Amino acid sequence: MSRTYNIVTFGCQMNERDSETLAGMLEEMGYEYCSDFKEADVCVLNTCSVREHADKRFYGVLGQLKNPHEQDPGRIVCVCGCMMQQQVHIDTLKAKYPWVDIVFGTHNIADFPRMFRNAAEEHQKIVEVWKDAGPIAEGLPAKREYPFKAYVSIMQGCNNFCTYCIVPYTRGRERSRAPEQVLAEIRQLAESGTKEIMLLGQNVNSYAGVDETGQTVTFPQLLRMIDRIDGIERVRFMTSHPKDLSDDLIGCFAELKHLCRQIHLPVQAGSDRILKAMNRHYDSAHYLLLIDKLRAACPEIAISTDIIVGFPGETEEDFLATVDLVKKVRYDSAFTFIYSVRRGTPAEKMTDQVPEEIKHQRFDRLLKAIHSIQEEKSAEYQDAVLPVLVEGFSKTDPSVLTGRTESNKTVDFTVRPDAAAAKDISCPADLIGQIIPVKIVKAQTFSLYGETV
Repeated sequence: MSRTYNIVTFGCQMNERDSETLAGMLEEMGYEYCSDFKEADVCVLNTCSVREHADKRFYGVLGQLKNPHEQDPGRIVCVCGCMMQQQVHIDTLKAKYPWVDIVFGTHNIADFPRMFRNAAEEHQKIVEVWKDAGPIAEGLPAKREYPFKAYVSIMQGCNNFCTYCIVPYTRGRERSRAPEQVLAEIRQLAESGTKEIMLLGQNVNSYAGVDETGQTVTFPQLLRMIDRIDGIERVRFMTSHPKDLSDDLIGCFAELKHLCRQIHLPVQAGSDRILKAMNRHYDSAHYLLLIDKLRAACPEIAISTDIIVGFPGETEEDFLATVDLVKKVRYDSAFTFIYSVRRGTPAEKMTDQVPEEIKHQRFDRLLKAIHSIQEEKSAEYQDAVLPVLVEGFSKTDPSVLTGRTESNKTVDFTVRPDAAAAKDISCPADLIGQIIPVKIVKAQTFSLYGETV
């Protein structure tokens, strides 16, 4: 009987990429994937500490593993990720969650197989969390979710120390992979059929990999190298910090053939006073100048962002400045968050916390402004024919395929019989992993619907 594993991932794409590595390690040890985390012989919870909601979800899922573990003590529960870089959470696990077998952090994932063997074979309780990050480990296995698109981490850590953010304390300082290692990984992916890659880093703009000759390679230089790799048809990246968005990088959107005309550029707030309190190192005028430069270089570029509502000290005037900036930029999409206190950050100690009721009121007003713009932006896609990377079938309708445009819009679409005949496909599943033209027949605020042409 096969041994099984499941990984529950909380948080960002960096965590998802780490989970792919953990899955690869477990499969090398002979474990097979199980879709139910409560039934798996091994369950790994990969945690995120950026938002309070992720903390609560983690503890809720962890609580569901108590009974399965008691019924079968041979099951192994592992907890890792950003939350484990904070001693308060380690102490909580030790005191209240005795069914956790292995605890480790973001810096020692490469050592997971040894920790796992000790826990499985010698029935040890393992708690190993490195406080300092070493060099980025290369050559680790990975179980990718899709054969046609992949995450590629180019750097780890962050040096920015935004006052609301715990990431520099959980992921460590910035460390960039050597360009040769990044390019070798992407070439291997291309040879295996990958068409789209997403370059990952807490701040990809500050990538500074040192090549074999000792020269430092910038992020725009790395993008140009990647653009020349045969087989890769789409290149994306995130996240991009406004303070480090150079003219050279902006020019890449006009210059490079495979770089998607889409950028995620977190603004966080439209008030200069709040931006300074956040330690963001730019003001609203500089941010808007960057937007102008991006659209001058690439008029069709799609721009998304992150916005925090209710940061300590935010007044009504500050909030209205954020709404005004949103209306000026006209984002294609925006991830909006209500500020939550993160233990260990400078913002935790700020005394002028905004009342929860006011935060929620402002959040709703901001969403209304964003959604109005999104409705107008979405309408621009009506009747357009767009290249779509087909990712699979819709979760709500198995007769409908789903995929993404170059601007990262999700499109649900049907396959017209004449289009199927023209492409000589026997069933819609044959299109998965291909980039095909799709005509948008219905454009709604949050969704696009189309048909093959």
